[in-house]
Amino acid sequence: MLPSSPTGQILNPDLPVVSIALDLEREQGAPHTHPRAQLLYSIECVMRVISKLGTWLVPSSQAVWIPSMIEHQVIATEALAIRSIYVDPAWSGDLPTDCCVIAVSPLLRELILRAVKIGNSYPPLGPERRLMEVIVDELRQMQRAPLHLPMSRHPKVRKVIDALVERPADSGKIEDWAKRVGTSARTLSRLFVKETGMSFGAWRRRLRLMEAIERLGQGESVTRVAFELGYQSSSAFAAMFRSELGVSPKSYSPQDPG
Repeated sequence: MLPSSPTGQILNPDLPVVSIALDLEREQGAPHTHPRAQLLYSIECVMRVISKLGTWLVPSSQAVWIPSMIEHQVIATEALAIRSIYVDPAWSGDLPTDCCVIAVSPLLRELILRAVKIGNSYPPLGPERRLMEVIVDELRQMQRAPLHLPMSRHPKVRKVIDALVERPADSGKIEDWAKRVGTSARTLSRLFVKETGMSFGAWRRRLRLMEAIERLGQGESVTRVAFELGYQSSSAFAAMFRSELGVSPKSYSPQDPG
């Protein structure tokens, strides 16, 4: 279990942003919190960030925003190159108060890498401090990506969720799942929306999308991922992908990063 970094515990408004660079093997981080908000970014590979509120899948083109004192853990199925920044509470008051995945613009990526090179002992006046303030300004413009998979504590909904996580390709209708958990399709549909904010069908599509991104990032072909996730054709899979993210599945393949 990977312990949390002490960098997120630094409290000093004269350091608006502090950073960390970690090159890790396959890891499962311990659940932890920190008083600084964090932008968790991996310049290579895909990671999962898990909290009691849900699961976020983070490909290398994106990052996850984690507000102050939100318990979370990081899971990586392959080596990670993390370049992460932490924002002091004095500077994060107008930043999001919930976890979210954001698109990392070329400018924000370069700012993160520059912050890592500068380190965490820059003077309160000077170009380094001004660059850190620019980072905060960029975070205020962050655009969310739909890579959040909300969870549920309701036993019937959770039973369906746990089963689908184990078998994302399962194409059973909600009527089938309702019988398995001992309720009606109408009740299960209502519970899904109430507990997750998504319909059953939308939740399963999101699960498959996240599973696909992880597999594509590991080098699996689009065709193989499509069929193993229950799609009848790679074109149907690509259509779902574009409708959710606005890009083709190949955009998440290491062979075709563009």
